[in-house]
Amino acid sequence: MFDAQAFRAGLETENVINCCKTVIATATAYLHGQFHNGIPARDLIRLRATFVDSLLATLWDRCDWGPSELALVAVGGYGRGELHPHSDVDILLLLGEDCQNCQEQLESFLTLLWDIGLDIGHSVRSVAQCAEHAAADITVVTNLMEARVIRGSQRLMQQVQELTGPEKMWSSPDFFRAKLEEQTVRHTKFTDTEYNLEPNVKSSPGGLRDLQIIGWIAERHFGVESLEQLTAEEFLNPEEMEILTNGRNFMWQVRYALHMITDREEDRLLFDHQRELAALWGLEDGDKLAVEQFMQTYYRWALALSQLNEVLIQNFDQAILRQDMEDDVHSLNERFQIRNGYIEARSNDLFTTTPAALLEVFLLCATHEEIIGVAAPTIRLIRDNRHLIDDAFRADERNKQNFLAILAGPNKMTRQLRRMNRYGILGGYLPEFGRIVGQMQHDLFHAYTVDAHTLEVVKNT
Repeated sequence: MFDAQAFRAGLETENVINCCKTVIATATAYLHGQFHNGIPARDLIRLRATFVDSLLATLWDRCDWGPSELALVAVGGYGRGELHPHSDVDILLLLGEDCQNCQEQLESFLTLLWDIGLDIGHSVRSVAQCAEHAAADITVVTNLMEARVIRGSQRLMQQVQELTGPEKMWSSPDFFRAKLEEQTVRHTKFTDTEYNLEPNVKSSPGGLRDLQIIGWIAERHFGVESLEQLTAEEFLNPEEMEILTNGRNFMWQVRYALHMITDREEDRLLFDHQRELAALWGLEDGDKLAVEQFMQTYYRWALALSQLNEVLIQNFDQAILRQDMEDDVHSLNERFQIRNGYIEARSNDLFTTTPAALLEVFLLCATHEEIIGVAAPTIRLIRDNRHLIDDAFRADERNKQNFLAILAGPNKMTRQLRRMNRYGILGGYLPEFGRIVGQMQHDLFHAYTVDAHTLEVVKNT
């Protein structure tokens, strides 16, 4: 894909800008071809980051930096080694104290990067300036957490990491609170639902950002370098890790394809793009339109990833904010209790021994306003036992009464139906509803999927 030796030779004999544009176009065409050949996006985004590393390093080496101490640093998603076709190439030009005379060279280097067509996001800072900006801005410190040196002084980057670590600023609890607020604000922009008909694969609930925020919090508090390490820390079980990995790979696949077909940084699944992606996935119209099949797959992955985000955020809250606090626990009945505002099962075999509790948990949420949600361990138990909802379960008079009581509950009945839908209980209890979960209506007259729209209608009746 990229012959560094041939590239260096070409820079000596050809127009530099044209030479760079040629190798970028060649690399991009190669990667797109590999995508069409079935190579997964998870590999392609890393290959692209490696290619850009080599390109930038070669151009950096051509500059006369003299004896000055400085560094070319990849930050953000590029620092993670994840670069989609039109993602910004975020770099930090890190300057030592002896770089007063580097301004002209720095400007020339950046100008060249823009001229050759790279989507560059850059900052030029000293070690002290990095620390100052990081202390004031959670985004800056987050980017620096993922920084890696491409060329130049490792010593300068080590100084930055020492000055911006959790011992010096943004302690683990402060970082967690700030990131949680950041996620809350972002979710609000998308009406707190995974089911918008034109979702954003990066920023919508259940999108890639929901996974990245988990990674950042885990790295800040536990020092883990990848989401995979959360299994070793016992925050995820192997089944959940598989869901996370497969869901992330799917979202990467969609994002890569979006950038490729639009030839720009486009993360919105607009209607026209949905049709193209369905065709790219090889789907055909049948009982459902190809585009509806594709989007139903998207929504189900988004919901699964959103649930994992919810579970992990709760677990992090317990480990980071409440580790030295005494739990506030009080009993509801012999089956359930409230811990720190969240309802939880009092035994791990509750739903196995008492399947009716799969509905009772939501009835209790509907009748106790002090309950703010379902505890993470209980969410897992619900997910692992929802297969117990069968014809006999539906025919059971106790379960019928519990469901009707939920509908009549005083505590925002629609909220409980949405919660039941989120955890797969509503579609299990009402199979007709289960068939429309994540089903889209491919028109401009509805804002949500069929199931979300149905619950919105119930809310307004």
